[in-house]
Amino acid sequence: MAQDLEARDARFAAEFAGDVTAEKIASVYAEAFLNAAEKTGQVEELVAELRAIEEEVLKPFPRFAELLGSAVINHEEKLGILNRVFEARVSPLVMNFLRVLNRRDRLDILGPIVRAVQEEWDRRRGLVHVKVITATPIEKDLLERLEGQLRKLVGGVPVVQWQVDPRVIGGIVIQVGDKIMDASVETQLRKIRQQIIDRSAHEIQSRRNRFCDPTGD
Repeated sequence: MAQDLEARDARFAAEFAGDVTAEKIASVYAEAFLNAAEKTGQVEELVAELRAIEEEVLKPFPRFAELLGSAVINHEEKLGILNRVFEARVSPLVMNFLRVLNRRDRLDILGPIVRAVQEEWDRRRGLVHVKVITATPIEKDLLERLEGQLRKLVGGVPVVQWQVDPRVIGGIVIQVGDKIMDASVETQLRKIRQQIIDRSAHEIQSRRNRFCDPTGD
C-alpha cells in the first residue's frame, strides 16, 4: 500500500506541479486507501475508523491536529506520537496509512483526506449527498415525492439533508456538491427583474442609436 501511495503521489505531483491543492491531494490518498481497504472486505469498518480519528481526536483537540501538521516536528517524533496514540486503537491498515501520510508530509491535511475517503466511498456505493432548503417544513408525502425526483436528478441514491430557512421565499433550493439548483420564488423574481432591466437598457440604447443616426432610420 505504501508503494502504491508514493507512486500515485509522485505522478500526481508531476501532473499538477504548480497547481496543487489540498482537495486534489486528498482525493489521491482517498482513492489509494479505499483500493487497499476493498481488498480486505472491511471497507465500512476501516472508513469508520478514519472518521472516528477526525471526530474523536482531530476536531475535539485542534492543538493535537496542529501538532501533527507542524513542520517544526520531524518525522521520527511524529511517528512516535502516532504509535503511542493510535497503534493499539486502530487496525494495521489504518495505522500503516497514517505512517505513510507522515512519511509523505501529508498529516497537515489528514482531516480533508478523511472527508475525501468518505466522499469517495459514498460515490462508489452510488450515494449522493443532497442538501434541500425550504422556507417551511415539508409534509411527508411531498418529501417522498421529492426524494423520488432527486433519485432521477442525481442518478444515484440521494442522502438528503433537510434544512428550513425562512429567507427562501417559497419554492426550494437544492444543493448537490458545489452545484446549487435554486428554484425559489425569490430567485425567479430576481431573474425576471434582471431580464426587465436588461430589456429596458437594450431599448434605451436602441433609441440612442436611432437618435444619433443622421438618416433617422
